[in-house]
Amino acid sequence: MPTLPLVALESTVIAHGLPYPDNVRTALELEAIIRQAGAEPRTCGFIAGEPVAGLTPEQIEHFARGEGVLKASLRDLAVVAARRLDAATTVATTMWVAHRFGIQVFVTGGIGGVHRGMSYDESADLTALATIPVLVVCAGAKAILDLPATRERLETLGVPVIGYGCDEMPAFYTRSSGLPVDARCDTPAEVAALWQAHRRLGLRTGMLVTVPVPAAAALDEALADAAVAEALAAAERAGIRGKALTPFLLDHIARRTGRASLQANLALLANNARVGAAIAVELGNGP
Repeated sequence: MPTLPLVALESTVIAHGLPYPDNVRTALELEAIIRQAGAEPRTCGFIAGEPVAGLTPEQIEHFARGEGVLKASLRDLAVVAARRLDAATTVATTMWVAHRFGIQVFVTGGIGGVHRGMSYDESADLTALATIPVLVVCAGAKAILDLPATRERLETLGVPVIGYGCDEMPAFYTRSSGLPVDARCDTPAEVAALWQAHRRLGLRTGMLVTVPVPAAAALDEALADAAVAEALAAAERAGIRGKALTPFLLDHIARRTGRASLQANLALLANNARVGAAIAVELGNGP
């Protein structure tokens, strides 16, 4: 039997991003979507301090309940390993795990970036994209971020931003940000060809493939902007910082939009899984 192409998935969205039981159901559905497309999913995490590319359904359930599961970025990995902790992987950490296990394609919802009003505060996702050669399929950067500044940083760091069926980088909940991509691709084969050229040239950065949220699930731009602004103001009043900030903001936005943002998040995750699996299949069939 030929080996199926692999697709990495993160686990922070399970442990710290979506509410239970939406998180466990979504995690298993994403794996099913990838299998249906002819690839093999590998949900990543740390179990007792060891990196795992391919959590079991029981481990996914454990992560979904979030009890004793750390949210681990790259800076946390030595602590996780030395203390033999269970940890969910962020975008940056999933890229590290994927590369360690030889997985080229990683599917997620949205990447981190430059925080609004704090240009010095950047997600480790950006430096991971600058230093770890993995192809990342997402719906752009999270809408809670400073998107123009994030786009500029990606350019400075030499990370190619590809629009999948679009000429502008998507804005997570909405389909457009007004920010141009570096190149547009309309098929998985086109993306695979770009990635193969990127690797053949010896470039060491990742590549970002941005896929717009399906139109039927996209939020109205005015509603999305208002919800994000209100969430940021609430976080400021409550003094929320660090790792707690993103879950707080996403929960506030979900309540403000009557779960429409949650439905958009679920729809874009599923869509990204389909696209990422199709790209992985093309790479597996390539030279």
